Amino acid sequence: MISQLGRYKVVGDLGQGAMGVVYKARDPLIDREVAIKTINLSLAMDERDEYEARFYQEAKAAGRLSHPNIVTIYDVGRSEDVAYIAMEYLQGRELRDILNENPMLPVSEVIDIVTQVARGLSYAHEHGIVHRDVKPSNVMVLRDGHVKITDFGIARMASAAVRTQTGMVLGSPKYMSPEQVLGKEIDSRSDIFSLGVMAYEMLTGRVPFLGENVNAIMYQTLNAIPAQPSSLNPAVPEMLDYILAKALSKDLEARYQNARDLADDLKVCRDGMPRDVSSAPKFGVPRAGIPDARGETEAKPVAVLGLSSSFDSTEATMRLAAMTASKEEVEELSKTLRIARPNMAEINRGAPKSTRPTGYRKAASTSGGYLLFAIILTVLVGLFAIIFS
Repeated sequence: MISQLGRYKVVGDLGQGAMGVVYKARDPLIDREVAIKTINLSLAMDERDEYEARFYQEAKAAGRLSHPNIVTIYDVGRSEDVAYIAMEYLQGRELRDILNENPMLPVSEVIDIVTQVARGLSYAHEHGIVHRDVKPSNVMVLRDGHVKITDFGIARMASAAVRTQTGMVLGSPKYMSPEQVLGKEIDSRSDIFSLGVMAYEMLTGRVPFLGENVNAIMYQTLNAIPAQPSSLNPAVPEMLDYILAKALSKDLEARYQNARDLADDLKVCRDGMPRDVSSAPKFGVPRAGIPDARGETEAKPVAVLGLSSSFDSTEATMRLAAMTASKEEVEELSKTLRIARPNMAEINRGAPKSTRPTGYRKAASTSGGYLLFAIILTVLVGLFAIIFS
């Protein structure tokens, strides 16, 4: 293992990259851990020139970008037959490794990852840079869920001196756009297609274009219309089907014209999805003291006591009137409510035994007219409410 690259002290290797070994190193000047991406230049002269040019192009392209969702480039250099780029050391995992363990991710997590990648790509596209190789192995998911796009090794800049040969295909077959397959000139919309393929895979556990070999995959990419993600994963909302259909459109004009619009639609889709069960109110009752989206505190839930379905308010009113009002007043109420006047036996069955003193009945009889008026008014208001509700 190499122990020194320029001023950087190599402390271990992180894996094999697309064009060379990736090392973990330390910058002694500012005591910072970095990732060092290398390319071995001990190749044939024509290959060496091409790979070295592409390598420095990555550094120049990514070094111009400063965005939370794009890996930060610190330095570029060469040590004998090894060229290298020093970049921020990311503590996380490649999305590819995550999908190898869990081929189908939760819908909310997929939307979050794809939205972050779309924002990073939008920033790169606005600066004239097309990634050309968007795929899970070029996306890092950090421990806090933050997402970073890596490896602009085959990015094409508007002012790049390195040009691909006519008809030469760069990228990974499963994630390439139709225009990449055909070897045509590409723009930012090609990255959007590749991101759509990646999102489809995360939602369904498989890429939308399958084949036994590269030619079969390319044929599918050019001709096949993949099944809706929701047909393979019922948790996928209908709006997300439409979003991916637009991202995966083979017609460039029908596809998303920029990654920012894609990110905006994904946000709308996510906002329209139900909240997680752990944070959602139970049984539709607001949780007490929890601030809402406007920062206002929800009211405490109020206990509601319902009436028995067997309770008849008019009959109960009639029994009450018979116990408290005069005979004439009860007869008048009986005609108004069209209910027969109850006898004493019915009254005793419908009400608990009285524990009131004997003088209560006389006093109640004296004030019966006022009470009867209040009872009739209450009943009539209730009837009108029922009729006109």
